[in-house]
Amino acid sequence: MLNVALPKGRLGEKVYGMFEKAGYECPSVLENSRKLIFENEEKGVRYFWVKPSDVAIYVERGAADIGVAGKDILLEYKPDVYELLDLKTGVCRMAVAAPKTFRDDPTKTLKVATKFSAIAADYYAKQGRDIDIIHLNGSIEIAPILHLSDVIVDIVETGKTLKENDLEVIDTVVPISARLIANKSAYKFNASTIEEITRKIRELI
Repeated sequence: MLNVALPKGRLGEKVYGMFEKAGYECPSVLENSRKLIFENEEKGVRYFWVKPSDVAIYVERGAADIGVAGKDILLEYKPDVYELLDLKTGVCRMAVAAPKTFRDDPTKTLKVATKFSAIAADYYAKQGRDIDIIHLNGSIEIAPILHLSDVIVDIVETGKTLKENDLEVIDTVVPISARLIANKSAYKFNASTIEEITRKIRELI
């Protein structure tokens, strides 16, 4: 059985559709139940739903052979996995946003609120900018409004939430999309199966 970790939610359903079209279907996956693990013995695959930010951990530690994780997670946590394929779905970007009145003063330490501390640190280190990272887990947009931070670094899809909070994108850090990843040992022992799945999904893309 090849163990496949799928991110819960719309993205996971979309990605499962790719596996299904590639010939690795398991109809019970889409049933409305509380089950988390589904298998199709005939096709030799076992799917399970996990929180999107946990997919890379399941794959890195070998509980899953392959999985689908956002590029944001791969850049932030740098898991020791193989990145096999850009699935061209779940497309958005990591961006710097600030209030419309913001003007950067390079002589002062820039206060940056973000869930993605490593990505933000890398981005500003390349610019040689002195920053103070404020790690938050939710409602990042409120930080500049309450003067907790000068700017935020966050995922932007449509920009609607930013607009509603009088913020605007001032720079794109990196484009983000869903990636097919593999556990390094699993890839060594199941190379032909994993390569076949990757090839079939690449053809669909």
